[in-house]
Amino acid sequence: MSNKLKPIQWENGVLKLIDQTRLPTEFIINEYTDYIGVAKAIKDMIVRGAPAIGVTAAYGIVLGAREFRDNSKEVFMQKMNEVCDVLRNTRPTAVNLFWAIDRMYAVLQNNENKEVADIINILEKEANAIYNEDVEINRAIGQFGNSLIHPGDIILTHCNAGALATADFGTALGVIRAAHEAGKNISVFADETRPFLQGARLTAFELQHEGIPVTLITDNMAGHFMKQKKINCVIVGADRITTNGDVANKIGTYSVAVLAKENNIPFYVAAPISTIDFSLEDGEQIPIEERNPQEVTHIAGVQIAPEGIKVANPAFDVTPNKYVTAIITEKGVIYPPYNENILKLKNEK
Repeated sequence: MSNKLKPIQWENGVLKLIDQTRLPTEFIINEYTDYIGVAKAIKDMIVRGAPAIGVTAAYGIVLGAREFRDNSKEVFMQKMNEVCDVLRNTRPTAVNLFWAIDRMYAVLQNNENKEVADIINILEKEANAIYNEDVEINRAIGQFGNSLIHPGDIILTHCNAGALATADFGTALGVIRAAHEAGKNISVFADETRPFLQGARLTAFELQHEGIPVTLITDNMAGHFMKQKKINCVIVGADRITTNGDVANKIGTYSVAVLAKENNIPFYVAAPISTIDFSLEDGEQIPIEERNPQEVTHIAGVQIAPEGIKVANPAFDVTPNKYVTAIITEKGVIYPPYNENILKLKNEK
């Protein structure tokens, strides 16, 4: 992606985030110098996508540390606990958020005997490392995933797991991008992804920008095109994967997976190892975020449903492992049995 489309940029103590709620019709970069603002950006989906949320939270901790730098060491450490708690409470499903915060908090604890100024510098270096590692991880995922793509494949993707959902390059779209760069002449069907329209607003925007052929469809068209044999495989990202291979991803993913199974189409999940929650045995244990009803009753601020209507708005669903053909990580492609093969990665986090 060009520098213009990098969703997260850290410059001289300022965190810059592309406001993804305004794409594709408006390109706005918001600047943050306080952790409360960063927490709100995560919660309001100004920045979204599991890896991007994790990177953003890491920089949020740095901003929190800078805010409280003039306090005593004791007060500073107490305030940093509060900063981490605020960021933890932004969104409950994407495990990368908690992974990044835990990693930053470990750095904080391991260096608590140092001067506050030194701790802040070390935290900033760690956040930069998380950012740079994410870019490298995504490119590795892309290369491993590319081995599963055949020349001329038509790929269906759901939601947005591209550069905008990561530090850069993307997970599911990283695989697509790698196949495109390899000259495989692939093309993409992008589900619009109701209710927040990440497919229509972000995936279509990214792929069009990259010159990758893309056709936008509504969510309920996927089965039709599968039956017409116009889709060769499905690739999606993930917000949390359990040790048995169950996958939490944007609402609607489960439906796509079931349709793919019925039509004998491979269903691939592309995600970094940091998305695997080794503490959970299956998807029933994953907390599912319930979001604002207005996301369903309104589109771009325009009301489309009756006033006062009861609304359910889960942000994610869980796809059971039996529908997942393979999981593409930066360490390679994982196949069933997931209970055995995912646990082999535990020491490679």
